Amino acid sequence: MTKKKLGCVLLIDDSDADNFIHTRRLNKMGVAKEIVVRANGREGLQYFTSRLPDGSRPTRPDLLFLDINMPVMDGWGFLDEYQHLREEDRARVTIAMLTSSAGDPEHERYRAYSVVDGHEAKPLTQEKITALLNRHFG
Repeated sequence: MTKKKLGCVLLIDDSDADNFIHTRRLNKMGVAKEIVVRANGREGLQYFTSRLPDGSRPTRPDLLFLDINMPVMDGWGFLDEYQHLREEDRARVTIAMLTSSAGDPEHERYRAYSVVDGHEAKPLTQEKITALLNRHFG
């Protein structure tokens, strides 16, 4: 696993239970200085385009875990919009799609998006996180 902590991990998922488990696991592993959670794709996009009261931008994530099935805006809708954000609003992050099961027929659809770096079945385990970190941040 990478010896240096990531600056920020962003979780975009509507499941409070999954967000709790994933946040706790990432914290226990000491993966990032900051973990940010957003409940749907719309809130996730707002994170990338928002400004803090002092005019600065929120911490850009190094790693984004993006759920596919969410209300308001799903993962596919997020990706469609994210690809078209201005470069200054869109940070280059490692994006991993999260699926409910390995057999999810839509999980191969992510390959059509050049901004997506892979996918994982939920829940995220220490082994899955470690493999992903080694693959992208080793």
